This record gives sequence, structure tokens and C-alpha cells, in this order.
Amino acid sequence: MEDKSNHLVVVWSSADREVALKMVFMYTYNAKRQGWWDHVTLIVWGPSAKLLAEDKELKEHVLKMKDAGVRLEACKACADLYKVSGQLEELGIDVKYMGKPLTEYIKERGSVVTF
Repeated sequence: MEDKSNHLVVVWSSADREVALKMVFMYTYNAKRQGWWDHVTLIVWGPSAKLLAEDKELKEHVLKMKDAGVRLEACKACADLYKVSGQLEELGIDVKYMGKPLTEYIKERGSVVTF
């Protein structure tokens, strides 16, 4: 059974590329790679879905996180609005409606940060 107290959930919603590269990706990747958290989940939500679908360098970073063991999820409603669900799924991201899962992460784990 997963230790819920050692699970970090990062919600990335910013369309700012610098925020992605210099904060979100840097921390999320290292949190998993360095063992700061046993379980790390990155949720792509809102404008970040469009940015990710259009930016080759960001895609490469997300694949690197996936290879390190970061769980990747995305909000389907948002991805559908930007017409990028298929592109995110091609990256290995679990694209699904996120309202209920995010609520469960907050209630059960409490370790949720947003950027």
C-alpha cells in the first residue's frame, strides 16, 4: 500500500514557459530523482496543456520526468478545450477528468502544490 504521506502532487497550470522550466519541471524532476518524495505526480491543467503540446523542449523534459518515475496526468476538460488531448496521450500522460481525482489528492494526501 502506498504511503500517502510521502506523495507529492504538483498542479502545473501556468502558460509561462519560464515557470515550467525554472520551477515546475526542475522541482518535480528532482523531487523524484533525489528521493525527496517516494511518489510524485505532475498534473497538467489549463493553459499548460496547450504550452506543452506546442513546445518540443518541454515535451523532452516531461518524458525525462516520466522515465524518472513521475506519474503524469492531465485534465481532459482543459486538454479538450485546447484540442491537445491526443498529443498529451502520445507523451504517455493519463488524460482524464481531474476534478474528483484532485479533490481526493487534497483530502487524502495534503501534499499538493500549484504553479
